[in-house]
Amino acid sequence: MIMIYDSLTRTKRVFEPINPPEVSIYVCGVTPYAESHLGHARPAILWDVIKRHLMRRGYLVRHVQNFTDIDDKLVARSRDLGTSVSSLASLHIDEYVQWMNQLGVLPPDYTPRVTENLSSIIDFIEALIAQNQAYATTLGNVYFRVDKYAEYGRLSGRTSDAGRLGVRVELADDKENPLDFALWKAALPHEEYFTSPWGRGRPGWHIECSAMSSLYLGQRFDLHGGGIDLMFPHHENELAQSKSYFGTDPAGCWVHNGMITQGNVKMSKSLGNGTNLGDLLNRYPAMALRSYLLSVQYRNPLDFSEEALADWTHGMERVWQLWERVRNVASPSRKLGTKWENRLASFEERFLACLDDDFNTARALAEVFDLVHDVYRGVNEGETSTALGWARINLQKAHDVLGLLPVESDRSMEMDPLVTRLLTWREQARRDKNFLLGDEIRVILEKSGWVVEDRSDGSNMVTRRVEVQDD
Repeated sequence: MIMIYDSLTRTKRVFEPINPPEVSIYVCGVTPYAESHLGHARPAILWDVIKRHLMRRGYLVRHVQNFTDIDDKLVARSRDLGTSVSSLASLHIDEYVQWMNQLGVLPPDYTPRVTENLSSIIDFIEALIAQNQAYATTLGNVYFRVDKYAEYGRLSGRTSDAGRLGVRVELADDKENPLDFALWKAALPHEEYFTSPWGRGRPGWHIECSAMSSLYLGQRFDLHGGGIDLMFPHHENELAQSKSYFGTDPAGCWVHNGMITQGNVKMSKSLGNGTNLGDLLNRYPAMALRSYLLSVQYRNPLDFSEEALADWTHGMERVWQLWERVRNVASPSRKLGTKWENRLASFEERFLACLDDDFNTARALAEVFDLVHDVYRGVNEGETSTALGWARINLQKAHDVLGLLPVESDRSMEMDPLVTRLLTWREQARRDKNFLLGDEIRVILEKSGWVVEDRSDGSNMVTRRVEVQDD
């Protein structure tokens, strides 16, 4: 029995798929106007784990995650850079996909782009106009009539006009009501545009997800995901559009992940405090970054710091070292009945129970760390083959859902020219007998994830390893 917190009802309830054993998922993807930051990785990894867990529990999962490849921010930045919107979007989409591959994220079944689904979006808008739920203006814009949708604010809790005016209100002279939001935006002079029954322009932000979720998954699907910052206005408006069109709620359950913050301030490209994802992947093992983003239960915020990530990486190295030791060992051949063996034999039950409880990856990871402790207890008692056999079985099971393994055992020096220069500088300092400077450079390298092994013929860089102490 899987329990999921539903943002719409504000309760944690039993997950009941609409058409079991199938589970349909729609997740709002990125707007690719700049390089992705760490905040974009969290929902992707979360939904990867949710999908893996549902598959482990026997469901057939269909997963859709869109790309908003036409948007005000894309238009503005492409103009600033002197390039086309499509070129800019494609550049950052390719980059995003590459980084998700590094992070072990299974690809969605569909990754629709707005520009490739315009006919469906236009059809959806025309239907809302026919229902008198939307209206076109003489300026070529189309707006959704908020005051004709009585349930507006049900998802976000913003039921008053004052609350609704708090975020991203689009001001325009041709609106009937300031709260009305755009379904189609007329293009300004010199902007890229698409043709429509209302003239040249582009879709509004919210309509794309209503149109594409229904196109790829049907008018009702099981799970709708995205960051908590999307609840209003994006998901509120999406719910209003879809409910008006189909007469029913589009999603069986709305699932929102908490934000990544720095110093308790939301990480955002627009705020200029986004930690570049590619930069982090160059300096930390991908599985360290992935598991770090799973170390906090998804509905809670995660306050990021490099110090915390480095500490987390040290902890994960203990798990990876055990995996390197056991990846080819045989399964246990004897049943011992000891306390530690019983815990290892029941690991999967506890592990999956953590994820059944609203995908609590923090508790699931705690079970993994306890597993390592139990394994070394068995080793210390002289039952090495049994303990290591269970380690292989259970680490593989944990990896199948959380995606923790394997890690690269070493990294090429060519990955980071700065490391090479620092090493050369240190070697020169040693030749000059400037050992204080050499030690200072060693500390810098170790903080960057490297350790220096001094040899008679020079220095050799290896991936930093922590010593594993048997408990």
